[in-house]
Amino acid sequence: MELLYKGKTKDVYKLDGGNVLLKFKDDVTGENGVFDPGANQVGLTIEGMGKSGLRMTKYFFEKLMEKGIPTHYVNTDLDNVSMTVKSATAFGKGLEVICRYRAVGSFLKRYGAYCEEGQALDAFVEVTLKDDKRNDPPISQDALNQLGLLTNEEYETLETLTKDVSSIVKDELAAKGLELYDIKLEFGRNSETGEIMLIDEISGGNMRVYKDGKSIVPLDLEKLFLD
Repeated sequence: MELLYKGKTKDVYKLDGGNVLLKFKDDVTGENGVFDPGANQVGLTIEGMGKSGLRMTKYFFEKLMEKGIPTHYVNTDLDNVSMTVKSATAFGKGLEVICRYRAVGSFLKRYGAYCEEGQALDAFVEVTLKDDKRNDPPISQDALNQLGLLTNEEYETLETLTKDVSSIVKDELAAKGLELYDIKLEFGRNSETGEIMLIDEISGGNMRVYKDGKSIVPLDLEKLFLD
């Protein structure tokens, strides 16, 4: 396999036939040894986190496929902690889309003068550029359009898909007594068809989840949710 990219939490390989292999790692994002799905650096390594994230990702992507949500998912290999996906092209150098149900994390840091920690939000969607040097700056619909990253129509598709995916994840977690505070998603264009589709993963490593008012770390979340 040809190594395409070494990421923070996954390595990416090119497969024969045009698909791509994602190899999950035990690293998670954070700062000073504390998990933070919004951080742009590896903060700690949790043994078993790669397989844990893959198990949740498999569950959610298969659920989304049942509901007709376009994704890059093909199949998973839990023994090798890897997932085969369709090839995708990024928007520019990559975008991250966050759907927020509670005021925490970077939202609270920016807007704390106007809200309280944990304040309810109505599926607030924001887009950030994947740019470690500039701390993943938020970007508006108009800026995305003027910079040639997304047309206004594509932005509307992205926002709708984000809310649809996040709502499904939120409801699935709620059925287990867990509350989704926010979730970070990634999208790309199908390299063959150009269709906008969900890419990357859906796991404890890219969401904040609480139970009885207490934050659940990713590895514990997978156990609570799937066991």
